[in-house]
Amino acid sequence: MDWKIFITVFATVFLAELGDKTQLATMLFAADKDVGKVTVFLAASAALILASALGVLAGSFISDYINEKYLHYAAGIGFISIGLWTLYHA
Repeated sequence: MDWKIFITVFATVFLAELGDKTQLATMLFAADKDVGKVTVFLAASAALILASALGVLAGSFISDYINEKYLHYAAGIGFISIGLWTLYHA
């Protein structure tokens, strides 16, 4: 296992997930007194694992057809676009 990549991906995804709608939805479910906290944790964890697996599969498939350099450009443009859109609507 490449620990440098592991730590980079972990830190990036962890920071990206803090305060986003996924975390807020999970917090709201856990705030319900009648809902088991372990159940909420396991369900939210399973959903994030599945979403990540789909991302890895899609990235692996797309990288067979599109140069990695262009994928980085596309991702960068996408993030910048989302940031600008968010700032515009703030």
